[in-house]
Amino acid sequence: MSLKNDIMRIAKEAKSASLFLGGVSSQLKNKALQLMAEELIRKKEDIIRANRKDVRLAKKEGKTSAFIDRLKLNEDRIRKMSQDLLSIAGLADPVGEMIKIWRRPNGLMVGKMRAPLGVIGIIYESRPDVTSDCAGLCFKAGSAVILRGGRESINSNIEIYKALSSALQRCDFPKGCVNLIQTDDREAVSLLLTLSGFIDLIIPRGGESLIREVADKSKIPVIKHYKGICHTYVDEYADLAMAEEVAFNAKVQRPSTCNAMECLLVHKAVAKQFLPKILERLKKAGVEIRGCLETAKIYPGIKIATAKDFSTEYLDLILSVKIVNNFEGALKHIAEFGTKHSEAIISNDFQRGMKFLKTIDAACVYINASTRFTDGNEFGLGAEVGISTDKLHARGPMGLEDLTTYKYIVIGNGQTRT
Repeated sequence: MSLKNDIMRIAKEAKSASLFLGGVSSQLKNKALQLMAEELIRKKEDIIRANRKDVRLAKKEGKTSAFIDRLKLNEDRIRKMSQDLLSIAGLADPVGEMIKIWRRPNGLMVGKMRAPLGVIGIIYESRPDVTSDCAGLCFKAGSAVILRGGRESINSNIEIYKALSSALQRCDFPKGCVNLIQTDDREAVSLLLTLSGFIDLIIPRGGESLIREVADKSKIPVIKHYKGICHTYVDEYADLAMAEEVAFNAKVQRPSTCNAMECLLVHKAVAKQFLPKILERLKKAGVEIRGCLETAKIYPGIKIATAKDFSTEYLDLILSVKIVNNFEGALKHIAEFGTKHSEAIISNDFQRGMKFLKTIDAACVYINASTRFTDGNEFGLGAEVGISTDKLHARGPMGLEDLTTYKYIVIGNGQTRT
């Protein structure tokens, strides 16, 4: 079968399955999700064995340690993938939820009801855990999903997909509910992006070049998940002990993720007191510091940061640092270099914190907390298909509700319009 015919077959099966899924009860969906979770654990050795192939090839190709970290699976990560599916099963089903209902003067009852999107295509790169998270979320939200992972994780993705498909078959769900394009041919993505009659939404997850390519080529609506240049601003009214803990966590806890801090902004009034301690601690943790000239005066021996550094998502143990003259300087820097992902202020000044929340244009804005919390699980959403930096139709961690649309329902007793 040609690639074009294979992609069309998958799309048709997904479309057919989406019509079935829209009417499935929450109980049946939850039972299937529980079986998916069990299958991941039962097939963990097969998944880890396949993942080792992917990791070996990535190392042979000279991929960075941050890339390898995103790619690698072990028993703990597979257990987390399984637990995420169980968490999704435990969440309230949004499909059929009444958002709002009202009565018109003529007696008509008009309401807005949550409804599945239909068929969702997800194009992603190196993280194989995305396969199970996205499959579980789309399934619970009543939509069929077509997954296309990156070449680097293809062996892992196929084994995860086999486990999920096995569970669905045991529950007698149609084959097209969860689909995986099992080729690394780039033409598969181009073909997928033309199928507007079968696919309702495309969600790309990965590097900026992938997302731009998908957005440029797609004939289907796209929700973009652009890079995360996340800032932590330490205000003049900050609790500096708190600021140190939050900044260290935001950079070091898992630097390869899009919600890790890439730039530390510090008010000049506290820079001399704050920077030597936090930068020394970061340096001991293996972080390379690239700071402005004023930072270098306080902490000599670091690389001088350029505009390119401030606009780079490192996804690694590298940090840009800048001293700002005032609160407005921090806002200006974030407006210029931020990517509308996650931004944080550390301050005990309530009014300043509230102004930061209202002024900053980002999907997630924090006061006195690490940007590493930008995550569907941490927000209580069960899991996420990604962090949307768009404003329409969803923003931030995309959980179950964000994977639905709505329709108007109208209930009458014979009314006609005059």
